Amino acid sequence: MSRIGKMPVAIPAGVTVTVDGSNVTVKGPKGELTRNLHGDIKIEQIDGEIIVSRPSDKKEHRALHGLTRALVNNMVVGVSTGYEKRLEINGVGYRAAKQGKKLTLSLGYSHPVEMEDPAGIETEVEGTNKIIVRGIDKEKVGEHAANIRKKRQPEPYKGKGIKYADERIRRKEGKTGK
Repeated sequence: MSRIGKMPVAIPAGVTVTVDGSNVTVKGPKGELTRNLHGDIKIEQIDGEIIVSRPSDKKEHRALHGLTRALVNNMVVGVSTGYEKRLEINGVGYRAAKQGKKLTLSLGYSHPVEMEDPAGIETEVEGTNKIIVRGIDKEKVGEHAANIRKKRQPEPYKGKGIKYADERIRRKEGKTGK
């Protein structure tokens, strides 16, 4: 039995969940998310909780059981509290600035890197070297944060680049002279 799949998803106050076959719609104070999940997995709403169950012990159904429960839980958490990823920029002359929905990054290239905020995602700049990505969809928040990090990944010698706030960079020793 899937340990994650058999745990019920608690529905907090102010959040409504509508299950229509394999379509799940979650509405909350931060917004609304809709997702079409696999048709074999059964999703039921029983007295303030969502129960996810599988029809058999086939390998595919076992894999989908925990996945479906996690996706529904991420939707419920997203519309009630939301998600955020924090990024830090390290390096001399590396900085970030925000103008409207456009994030401008100076990362040592000959040109500034400009990124537009996708729909439903909001970026915020603290100072000149901290970026916060917020939104209600966990996948989109993580993907946008990864795209920002990809513009200049941290290098192992001096640690220059964009890294997640909780990420540790494995440092390497540089060349040694004779």
